[in-house]
Amino acid sequence: MIDLRPVLQIVGRILCLLAAAMLLPALADMVAGSREWATFAVASGLTLFVGLALEFGMRAVGLRQLGLRQAHLATALGWMAPCALAALPFAFGAPHLSATDALFEATCGVTATSASLLPGLDHLPPGLLLWRALLQWLGGIGAVVTALAVLPMLRVGGMQIFRIEMLSPADKAAPRAARIGATLLAVYAGLTLLIGLGLWLAGMPRFDAWLHAMATISTGGFSTWNGSLGHFASARIDLVAAIGMVLGGMPFMLYFHLAEGNWRAALRETQLRWYLGVLLGAAAALALWLVAARHFDPLTALRQGGFTLASVMTGTGFVSADYTGWGGMPQALFLFVALLGGCAGSTTGGIKIFRLQLLLADAMVQMRQMLRPHAVLITTFNRRSVSKEVLESVMGFLFVYAVAVAALAMGLGLLGVDFVSALSGAAASIANLGPGLGAAIGPMGGFSHLPDPAKWLLMAGMLFGRLELFPLLVLFAPSFWKQ
Repeated sequence: MIDLRPVLQIVGRILCLLAAAMLLPALADMVAGSREWATFAVASGLTLFVGLALEFGMRAVGLRQLGLRQAHLATALGWMAPCALAALPFAFGAPHLSATDALFEATCGVTATSASLLPGLDHLPPGLLLWRALLQWLGGIGAVVTALAVLPMLRVGGMQIFRIEMLSPADKAAPRAARIGATLLAVYAGLTLLIGLGLWLAGMPRFDAWLHAMATISTGGFSTWNGSLGHFASARIDLVAAIGMVLGGMPFMLYFHLAEGNWRAALRETQLRWYLGVLLGAAAALALWLVAARHFDPLTALRQGGFTLASVMTGTGFVSADYTGWGGMPQALFLFVALLGGCAGSTTGGIKIFRLQLLLADAMVQMRQMLRPHAVLITTFNRRSVSKEVLESVMGFLFVYAVAVAALAMGLGLLGVDFVSALSGAAASIANLGPGLGAAIGPMGGFSHLPDPAKWLLMAGMLFGRLELFPLLVLFAPSFWKQ
């Protein structure tokens, strides 16, 4: 049997952190004179009780190094448990959501997915708005830590090629990992402050600016208004938010290299060049389409097209214009870039750019091998050779990803969801984007009208997508639970 004690101890510590975070919206409500502060105080106390019970109840064994199965289980429970307890303010606070809707909203926040179903954002108390932003902010840094420290160790979808960046033979592992973690946390907080300051200077009210900054760098996309960023109708705000979303989609190890003064390592990052190239190329193509087919003014096309493309590709889900009426080409492009996502080690969801690079590099090697059958050719990434094990892992990940999207879409279809909403909703949930296509769950729609079983399927898709499928999928294998 798997020893669950160190796993539950980790979960307990995460819940203690969540309980501490709940005090911030309680304080915001107290300052605003809202009685909702009591809801957060009680929820914080309950979460802290559960967290401390797990922490002290498992303290006898200490926090030792986890085995492979324990690491899978800790990763899964470390994301699912916060979703359950983060739902308490939504269920017992001002919205008074049902259990399913409260869990759906909390899961959207923790996984940084902009699939909100809360009505009347314009009139919610400040504490609840802050709580939604905090969940996404914490989920964003959690996604970075998971991508850089956990998924490479678990060898998920080719992520093992990034282990070499975390631990160098020249340094002791623990001090280097601590230095990386502290630097990344400082960069994450610093970028949040810079984006918030930029939004404030661009004309957004101060409270809205800080909350949108947290939703931007985490690529979560929760807004404080029903109209999202379209509420402000400001080109300057759109520009600042677009830059923030692009920064959130970059590999955070790049920021560590820059902070260490290692510009050479940053310049060698081909993943970043591909990411920016795809983003700029797709934005330019979309702007040209809007000018030629929809007769947009060129500046308006660049602004709305570029902003929407950045929002969709990074999985942020901010909306400045209703793009459902732009035609078939833009919607096909949005579906592609949403599934592609940003860089590995970022806050974005999706397949990730590096996997596309690896597949293309391997395809080119196979083509050259056909012309020169006896040549010894090696697939490379960032000027390093890539093993067959990594390539097989990437191909297996893509196969499972495609099957997961198809299975989720069919499940939604069986529940009565229309084809466009089912397919785009499945893709958007697994890519941690949120809004789908069509009027039902599009940028101006919502998820509250969906049946509860459909919401449970979408929640599962968000968690599977955030954890890149395998850490959760492996739990369903009977052999996982056998000694």
